[in-house]
Amino acid sequence: MAPTPRRKRRATAAAALALGLALTGLGAAPAAQAADNPYERGPAPTNASIEALRGSFATSSTVVLPGTVLGFGGGTIYYPTSTSAGTFGAIAMAPGFTAYQSSLSWLGPRLASQGFVVFIIDTLTTADQPNQRGDELEAALDYLTQRSTVRTRIDATRLGVMGHSMGGGGTLEASLDRPSLQAAIPMTPWDLNTNFSADRVPTLIIGAQADTIAPVLVHSIPFYNSIPASSEKAYLELAGQSHFAPNTANTTIAKYSIAWLKRYIDNDTRYDQFLCPPPAATGAISQYRNTCPNS
Repeated sequence: MAPTPRRKRRATAAAALALGLALTGLGAAPAAQAADNPYERGPAPTNASIEALRGSFATSSTVVLPGTVLGFGGGTIYYPTSTSAGTFGAIAMAPGFTAYQSSLSWLGPRLASQGFVVFIIDTLTTADQPNQRGDELEAALDYLTQRSTVRTRIDATRLGVMGHSMGGGGTLEASLDRPSLQAAIPMTPWDLNTNFSADRVPTLIIGAQADTIAPVLVHSIPFYNSIPASSEKAYLELAGQSHFAPNTANTTIAKYSIAWLKRYIDNDTRYDQFLCPPPAATGAISQYRNTCPNS
């Protein structure tokens, strides 16, 4: 099943130091330090906190009916109920071939409770190819930030995409089209296009060692290798897992997705500890490759 052709390929340190020294002299260093990362959301992370079923934010959800939107098939938005922490980054997520949003629904509240707005979509048809799913992810982000009932909760400059299988391929395609994205996580991705040398979006590819539908040697690893080393990237391989690992609750997927999204959508360096040095290839992880965040 060959995907349809792509319809697009869009493709003062000294002053800052002086200002910092001046503020230090005025006793304003704490305020300056706090302003260094205005996007931090939630308490300092621990291994337990990012492996937990829920984070520190209470969440709610709202259904978007397919007939009320254009460019994708509706979906469900999961979001933090409180706005006291400010606006949040947002993620659109697409399912795989023949699948519906329900196949990824376990990730919605789990990621939202860590401080994100998460939109898990249905595609226009369950047979949509990766390039179509990429377009649908982009349409979902536009709806989410411009017309959705939760748009005032979202910082439209901090957006990401995720997807499973053909939705993972769509995640990579959306990254090519929209380099302003802050993070991408394709999960056991499938795509006949293996050249992502123009990808500039920080990308975590999650493959599965026992995947026979999108074998990692044909899909995930070539995708990873094609992304330039100058772009932040990582490849995590789930030990002994099948193509359908993302369709049920999986602590390893959740843990490293949270760390990646926090690091790149929230610019939160507190999560570097989970990504660099890289996790050992033992237990649930059969291999891990990366460039190390901003190294």
